Amino acid sequence: MENGIIILAAGNSSRLGKPKQLLTFQGKSLLQIATEAAIETEANAIVTVLGAFAKEIFAAHQHPHINYIINESWEKGMSTSINAGLVELLRLNPALDNVIIMVADQAFLSSSILTQLIAKKEQTQYPIIASNYGNTIGTPVLFNKKYFAALMNLIGDTGAKHLLQQHPNEVATINFEKGLIDIDTEADYDNLTKQK
Repeated sequence: MENGIIILAAGNSSRLGKPKQLLTFQGKSLLQIATEAAIETEANAIVTVLGAFAKEIFAAHQHPHINYIINESWEKGMSTSINAGLVELLRLNPALDNVIIMVADQAFLSSSILTQLIAKKEQTQYPIIASNYGNTIGTPVLFNKKYFAALMNLIGDTGAKHLLQQHPNEVATINFEKGLIDIDTEADYDNLTKQK
């Protein structure tokens, strides 16, 4: 199977007031944690979508295995970053079977979580494999190519979660308990830095 990964890192961290992609945890930036997890899966193509603070973030993160693009429409919502990332992935590898969409502020993300998504896809043949945490399901999430057109058609600030809600019978999940921990505010970050 040909697998691609989109790392969404275009948001302006409005509630935090500074780019959360550059916050550090255990000696690495949050985007670096996401980047390394993606690379370790040996995906066929990886695209990181930048937007707000693009120059600042790109200056700190350049990796030969990652294709960086800037979504000039990032202010129009997450859907535009998903769209831009998928267009670029398919340009790089038109034969992709699946895409994993992940975000840059889940500090406990690892390649193990991403490879579990791929393994679950192979085991179950469900077209969507999502991560289960708290009382919800969400990113990182794998979509089979059956859903590529639907991902392209998302609009506004509608993320891929909309598709999970629309097609519950097509979704299988893996457990990612610490996926619940993401960074939106200074308090979130303070709590994170106290964790082991």
